[in-house]
Amino acid sequence: MKRVLLIINCLLLALGNSGGPLITRLYFIHGGHRVWLSCFLETAGFPIMILPLTISYINRRRLHLSQPLSTTTEPAAKLKIISMKPPVFFAAALIGILIGLDDYLYAYGVARLPISTSALIISSQLGFTAVFAFLLVKQKFTAFSINAVFLLTVGAAVLALHTSGDRPAGVSKKQYNIGFFTTLAASALNGFLLPSVELIYKKAKQNLTYSLVMEIQFVIGLFATLFCAIGMIANNDFKVIPREARNFGLGERTYYVVLVMNTMFWQVFFVGAIGVIFCGSSLLSGILIAVFLPVTEVLAVIFYKERFQVEKGVSLVLSLWGFVSYFYGEIEQDKEKKKKRAMETEIGQSLEVLPAP
Repeated sequence: MKRVLLIINCLLLALGNSGGPLITRLYFIHGGHRVWLSCFLETAGFPIMILPLTISYINRRRLHLSQPLSTTTEPAAKLKIISMKPPVFFAAALIGILIGLDDYLYAYGVARLPISTSALIISSQLGFTAVFAFLLVKQKFTAFSINAVFLLTVGAAVLALHTSGDRPAGVSKKQYNIGFFTTLAASALNGFLLPSVELIYKKAKQNLTYSLVMEIQFVIGLFATLFCAIGMIANNDFKVIPREARNFGLGERTYYVVLVMNTMFWQVFFVGAIGVIFCGSSLLSGILIAVFLPVTEVLAVIFYKERFQVEKGVSLVLSLWGFVSYFYGEIEQDKEKKKKRAMETEIGQSLEVLPAP
């Protein structure tokens, strides 16, 4: 079941990781200007989690009622809808606020950078994820995973060369540079947040189920959205939305479709990322975010006619090299584990047939 969940969450992460940046950039290309609105949409889809949480509660209640009274620990009437303990709730709330900040930094950068450039910068989050995973959750590394992290980080750093060469029309050099560094800051913060979620799982001090993971995701989304909503209120974004919709390059109706699609893609991404951490690790989640980078790159060139410069080509090659290195290392490590288990089984069988002294 855990493998099935891992595959499902990988697919969700892939869909959101490719579609989210493209739809966000579409909003800015055709006349959208509200950064706070854009980052608000990245987590505003969290209420959809109520549906699976409700289904989970109904299933838990049915199972609870079917148990003999002697084995139940509490009356069915007192069975809690939300099972997380207060420390987990407050930790998830804090991460939600930090994700809201991360969303703002990312949206600010996407508003001023080509999607192919911002996507490659975000790939540097893997280096930050590796460092924080080592510090926070004692992630173990192999020579292959270290090589992958190094290559992916260098690949992102290559973009710093001739950064203004792909500056979009209407964006000043100063705005471009600020967008570059805010995107890099978003990448670093995201690299910290992924292991932080894994740390919550490890320190939860309660049975870690997928239902609890969804509850954590709900709380994170709630507080991230509240953080961005406060920014929208301070920036008068709610009042400007109708006027911006009327002036949108693709039409007023399409404007609202873009907002809804934006919300859906990013919610799918966050559910997938959190789910992969539960089924695997924060480092695996970071690896997968980087793995789907080439898809975003190709789609940006196809749909938005962005230039694919030499720096981007070098960065992409280094990124792909890093991907291959990581997964080759995982395959080799899995083979070693199987050999070790087979050897232990063989030794155990040999000891069983030895005559008793």
